[in-house]
Amino acid sequence: MASVYESPKTRINTSMLSQYINRPVCFVGRLQKVHPTGKSFTLLDGEGKMATVELNDPLDEELSGVVEVIGVVSGKATLSATAYTVLRDDKGKPFDLEVYNEGLKIIHDFPQYYPFEVATSS
Repeated sequence: MASVYESPKTRINTSMLSQYINRPVCFVGRLQKVHPTGKSFTLLDGEGKMATVELNDPLDEELSGVVEVIGVVSGKATLSATAYTVLRDDKGKPFDLEVYNEGLKIIHDFPQYYPFEVATSS
């Protein structure tokens, strides 16, 4: 299997997790809770639904706000993170998860205009 970095990653929300088991994805949500061990955390998506993110190593930094996770959806419909990025507010304007979620719906409703597979030229 190709590295999660080398594969196209579909942007999803919590309700789509079960459709992407064992596939690389990109997930964006607002941090709700970090497990005391630091090896997992919970994100709230733009629909107000929770998703659990599992890490291979404990966090070595404090997380807050909106987080983008790149990883693979596990059989338990949780995200096994390969990488994460904290999305900081842009000039005092908070990241709007509800608008982001509306964008996700459009992308998934019209896949012919927003393909996730990248064609390679030869």
